[in-house]
Amino acid sequence: MTESAGTIDVLVVDDDFMVARVHRTFVERVAPFRVVGTAHTGEQAIEAVDALRPDLVLLDLYLPDLFGLDVISRLRTAGHDCDVMVITAAREADAVRGAVRQGVVDYLLKPFDYEDLQPRLERYATQRGRLLTTVVRGQADVDRVLAGAFAPPAGGALPKGLSVETAQLVERALREADGTVSAAEAATAIGISRVSARRYLEYFHATGHADVSLRYGTAGRPERRYSRRA
Repeated sequence: MTESAGTIDVLVVDDDFMVARVHRTFVERVAPFRVVGTAHTGEQAIEAVDALRPDLVLLDLYLPDLFGLDVISRLRTAGHDCDVMVITAAREADAVRGAVRQGVVDYLLKPFDYEDLQPRLERYATQRGRLLTTVVRGQADVDRVLAGAFAPPAGGALPKGLSVETAQLVERALREADGTVSAAEAATAIGISRVSARRYLEYFHATGHADVSLRYGTAGRPERRYSRRA
C-alpha cells in the first residue's frame, strides 16, 4: 500500500494480454495511479494481490479459471481489503447485483476508451482520499464520505462552464436523433463546436441520461456515439 506517498497502486486483471496492456496504458495516464502488475487468470490475480498488495484491482469477470466475483470472495476470505473496480463485458443483472453486494467501487462495461475510464479513476481517487482523511464528528461527516465524488450537484445545477440553454439544445439533439449521434453531428445540428457538444454529451452520460457506444472504423480511434437513455 502507498497511502503515505499518495500513489495508488493498481493491479490489472484481464484474460486478454492485449486488452490488459491497453488498460495498463489508460491507468498510467491518470495521476496518482501506478500499475504494479497484471494478471490473466483468477489464480494469478489472487497470487499477485498477495505479493504486490495493490490499493485497487481492475478486474475482468470472465477469466479462464474463475469467475471474477469468486476472485473477490477469495480475496476477502484471505483478509485483503483492496478496492475492486469491475471492467467487463458482463451485462447480466445478476453479475451487476453480485458485484454491488461484493462492494465494488465501480462497474465499467466493455468496450470503452480512455475518456470512460479516466473520470471513474479520478472519482475513486477523490473518494479514497476522503475516506483516508475524514474525521467523523457527526452524521454530516458520514454523509459527506458516503456521498463522496458520486453525489450529483446540489439542486441539479450544471457543472461550471455548462449552460441550461445549451444543455436543452443538446438534449433535444439526442432526443431527435435517429438511433445514435456523435459529438460532431450534434454540434452541426445545433450550431456549437464539437468540443462543446462533447462536454454536454459526456455530462449526460455521467449523470445517467445518455448511453455511449463505440463505432470502430478502418483506422484511428473509435467514434463515440450517444443515445438518449429511456
